[in-house]
Amino acid sequence: MRILLIASAFNSLTQRVHTELRERGHTVAVELALGDEPVRAAVARMDPQLIVCPMLTRAIPEDVWSTRPVLIVHPGPKGDRGPSSLDWAIHEGAEEWGVTVIQAVEEMDAGDIWASVNFGAPPCGKSELYRGEVADAAVTAVLQAVQRFEGGLFTPEPLDYDRPDVRGRLRPYHAQEFRRIDWAADDTATVLRKLRSADSQPGVLDELYGREYFLHGGHPEDRLRGSTPGAVLATRDGAICRATVDGAVWILQLRPRRTPGGPATFKLPAATVLATELAGVREAPLSPAAAAGRDTWAEIRYREEGAVGFLEFAFPSGAMSTDQCRRLLAAYREAADRPTSLLVLGPSRDFFSNGIHLNVIEAATFPALESWDNINAMDDLVEAILTTTDKFTVSALAGNAAAGGLMLAIAADEVWCRDSAVLNPHYRLMGLYGSEYWTYTLPSRVGEEWAERLTTAALPVGAAQALKLGLVDRTAGGDAEEFRRWVGREAAALARSGELSGRLVQKKRRRAEDEDAKPLAEYRREELGRMHRNFYGSDDSYHRLRRNFVHKVCPVATPEHLTVPIGAPEA
Repeated sequence: MRILLIASAFNSLTQRVHTELRERGHTVAVELALGDEPVRAAVARMDPQLIVCPMLTRAIPEDVWSTRPVLIVHPGPKGDRGPSSLDWAIHEGAEEWGVTVIQAVEEMDAGDIWASVNFGAPPCGKSELYRGEVADAAVTAVLQAVQRFEGGLFTPEPLDYDRPDVRGRLRPYHAQEFRRIDWAADDTATVLRKLRSADSQPGVLDELYGREYFLHGGHPEDRLRGSTPGAVLATRDGAICRATVDGAVWILQLRPRRTPGGPATFKLPAATVLATELAGVREAPLSPAAAAGRDTWAEIRYREEGAVGFLEFAFPSGAMSTDQCRRLLAAYREAADRPTSLLVLGPSRDFFSNGIHLNVIEAATFPALESWDNINAMDDLVEAILTTTDKFTVSALAGNAAAGGLMLAIAADEVWCRDSAVLNPHYRLMGLYGSEYWTYTLPSRVGEEWAERLTTAALPVGAAQALKLGLVDRTAGGDAEEFRRWVGREAAALARSGELSGRLVQKKRRRAEDEDAKPLAEYRREELGRMHRNFYGSDDSYHRLRRNFVHKVCPVATPEHLTVPIGAPEA
């Protein structure tokens, strides 16, 4: 079928629906919901048989939904209505939630139901839940709805609150009055729910050191305690730990409240924002190995199971600053020195990595210099992985990866990917040439022609296509926890197998042959030469695009590469 996706952003869920529909042979185009006239024009141009809206914050014009089938993906169970569905679910501690695909009608979220899928809601932040369990359920529901529409025999179910399976209700906007933390009364569990329900937007408005900030990210702390609820007890890797009435929580990022007429603000590591005020607050360092057994915030954890080492990292939004790259490099070197034969890299869930940290770069006194330091720190990390010849390395992608973060993943000997992950192997939309040795690793995996196509098309790649292309080596289904267990079993089996020693011999020989043909230093020199021009040259595309990204500047039109209808992916 010809399917038009109308969405407020080409975000992770829209990208996933895009790849899943294409994998099933549908022709798909995207139009951003930037106004009624562009939407009408896109509908007229494509003449779609079906319109699907994976993520929508504004209404579709009546002359579109009244004349065309329009399906809205709502992140709530049957009967749930309102703009803050996930916020309320997390705020109230719901253990089960759902996604419903409904037909667009005049009354918001009140249309006939085409599909509904429930899921268990783990205790995590809203954005993490959205990219994980919500996205999995949404894709299942969308595919079910599309199949039912295509079959022509299904009659959608009218919304009926008398039905026993319709348990949702109309909820108001989740304003700051519901989010505000009462540090003198709220226990740790309540504070965490409030923080997590506001992540990544809009954050929880609060006061620190006499100024107002939006708090982002909430994680428990198992040992630190303080006598004054709300007080900052310690810092760790850019996060701050605040006392509660019965414990403490870690807050990862802050966004200063915008003053009337003042410049726009954006999220940064909390300790960076409060650098002056935290002069007397102690740092509470934690080694990756010690973090593995703790219920506390840690960006990097390391554990071992027999001959397999697991180096896990979790960076907010998948962005990696210069300091974070250097910390991960130090942890990698320690892990590589351990007496294991196989090393698995990657977080237990959510993003693998999205590359350099654009927010930190934007806030720097000299953004070009910080960009240069950041990309070199990324390159140092990738080089360490590429030159590890006495250990087999596996990147385990439980979630999405993009740009330099994906190139970091493919530096490993093998890439194992959850079949719901979305990969973006390109830099072009940020005005960058890219580094991380991609000109060596990407063609080695997919060939020169596909390396060129992937980096210039700037379209997401689903796990199934990535496997066919050789971008990844293995895929597995299930949720994040099931994928993690699968990775553990397969890594242990590979470490025990007799083939591993032979593969390490081949790896060492191949690395020596490749180095003789063209040294890694030469790839790096060429890539960084192009990146230096991106950072310091007369063309300011990168700086303009980065600024627009960080400040969430709404585009004036849908990017042309998204509007072109695209069919099933090639292999």
